[in-house]
Amino acid sequence: MSEIDYKKIRLLVLDVDGVMTDGRIILSASGEETKAFCVKDGSGMKFWKRLGGSLAIITGRESAVVSHRAAELGVDEIRQNRKDKLPALEEVFSALGVGPEATAVVGDDLPDLPMMRRCAFSACPADAVDEVRRQADFVCQAVGGRGVVREVVEHILKRAGTWSKVMERYRPNGEGIHG
Repeated sequence: MSEIDYKKIRLLVLDVDGVMTDGRIILSASGEETKAFCVKDGSGMKFWKRLGGSLAIITGRESAVVSHRAAELGVDEIRQNRKDKLPALEEVFSALGVGPEATAVVGDDLPDLPMMRRCAFSACPADAVDEVRRQADFVCQAVGGRGVVREVVEHILKRAGTWSKVMERYRPNGEGIHG
């Protein structure tokens, strides 16, 4: 395995169920789907965007809830109902003008493996399936839906030497940098 150049990573690609959520699918009596998202993940995604990174979601299910959350967080590209995720990843590369050498992927289950193998960096939640944990460059301490995205963002930004730019906003006398 080659050395990861964290400074080159500009695109973060996320699965939803089992990464951004705990993997449960909650349906109302009328069939309306609900998902619970972690606010820490939302913060991590905003930090990523604030530092100029791009975000994409590629998921095997279709959900209006995911579309709404993606819009809230400024996700650049979203591909839903994509059982075969690798072609969706190639579409995202083309749409954003970013290649696999500048991409990180976070997945938790077997359909995510082809994307993880294709990109420069891969990560997974602590409760990902064994095959995914073995493939991942980084296995989070967090389980799906409980801060995985935030942990991955911090991991990448700290190793790229840019986490201090996030922290500037939260230091005393940091007024004026709240863009």
